[in-house]
Amino acid sequence: MPQVLKISNLEQTFEKGTVNENHVLRGVDLELDAGDFVTIIGSNGAGKSTLLNSIAGTLPIKDGQIILNGEDVTKQSVTKRSKKISRVFQDPKMGTAVRLTVEENLALAMKRGQHRGFALGVKSHDRKFFKEQLAMLNLNLENRLETEVGLLSGGQRQAITLLMATLQRPDLILLDEHTAALDPKTSVTVMELTEKLISEQKLTAFMVTHNMEDAIRYGNRLIMLHQGKVAINLKGDEKKDLTVTKLMDLFQQQAGSQVEDDAMLLA
Repeated sequence: MPQVLKISNLEQTFEKGTVNENHVLRGVDLELDAGDFVTIIGSNGAGKSTLLNSIAGTLPIKDGQIILNGEDVTKQSVTKRSKKISRVFQDPKMGTAVRLTVEENLALAMKRGQHRGFALGVKSHDRKFFKEQLAMLNLNLENRLETEVGLLSGGQRQAITLLMATLQRPDLILLDEHTAALDPKTSVTVMELTEKLISEQKLTAFMVTHNMEDAIRYGNRLIMLHQGKVAINLKGDEKKDLTVTKLMDLFQQQAGSQVEDDAMLLA
């Protein structure tokens, strides 16, 4: 499989040279092939969100390199990377414009990475396409094209955000605990939709989660970060045979410590 992402010796240190210095990422090396769906777990402060922010470009990189589809994007701006990278955040409110309608939000997503201008008119052929895409979500949203997104539930908004993130088929999609703010039932629905969209479009994805069961169940690879380093990197049959207990035991063997993050243990 062709390589989509290569991260080499990535370092991130906050407040360097002060008493509050925090060395968050410590020489992270990772490679993703096309179609990889990687789940990322780790305790609070392990570097999960910092890794995603570094890939997306929201955190400048001084040490290390990120190659995306053969192109060095290490110093590229967020705007330039947005042509290639989509992101879904934990808060459903962050992925949509609340005062715009469903179809207007989707129209904006269709222009990802382009100069959007101010025209928000939705053409008839686009509206037909949007209805077809929304119907695939099985949430009856295809009949709510003219509803303001702010009037929808958190689960509906997150489903629309996922659709928006995949409409233009990005080189890489980053999912930053995107079900953490949802109730358990809605979380399952959004996770099933996530798996469906990634599988059908053969997308390459990173998913940060605190839920070890989700990390084991979804995707073809699992990575655990610990103190800014990759402590566990499993794929194929190694991942298929995992249970939460086996994962915790493996982490203790590799990192020399026990999982103590309540959010991970109780998710």
